[in-house]
Amino acid sequence: MALFRIVRASPHSPEETWLRLTTWERHADAVPLTRVTLRTPPPPDTGTGTGTGTHKGTVFVARSALGPLGFDDTMEVVGWRPPQWCRLEKRGSFITGWAEIEVHPAGSAGATVVWREELRIRGLPRRCDRPLAAVARTLFGRAVDNLLTSPYEKQLP
Repeated sequence: MALFRIVRASPHSPEETWLRLTTWERHADAVPLTRVTLRTPPPPDTGTGTGTGTHKGTVFVARSALGPLGFDDTMEVVGWRPPQWCRLEKRGSFITGWAEIEVHPAGSAGATVVWREELRIRGLPRRCDRPLAAVARTLFGRAVDNLLTSPYEKQLP
C-alpha cells in the first residue's frame, strides 16, 4: 500500500474550497488524459447547501487513457460530511484503496486542505510502495493545486 498525505492552503472560503475539490467532474481538467463520469444520479435538492450533487453512495469513474490503453479508477463516496470531510473507496479492477479529503477554516477567509490517500495497484510488488507514494504525492498535489487555483464558475448555494 502506498500511503501519502497532501496539505495545502487555500485562499478560498472553506465552502468554496469544498466545492472546488468535490465537484468530481472538475478533476478531469486537473489530471491529464483523464475524464470523470458520474454513475449515480444526484440526490434531490434538500437545501443542505452541499452544492455538488454528491451524497453517500455516489459512484464515479475516472478513466485515464492514451488512445486504446487505459484504466478505470472507480470510486464510491462512503463518508460525506460537507463542507468538512469525505471518504472515497477505490474499487477498480486495477487501482484500489481509499482517499479522505478534509477542509478546515484557516485565517479570516481561507481554508486548509488535508488529502490522505492509500493506493494499491494490482500486480505491483510491495517494494514499489514507497516510490509509488512519492509519485502519487506529486501528481495528486499538482491536481489539488490546479483545482484550487483554476477558474471556477459554480456559485455557492
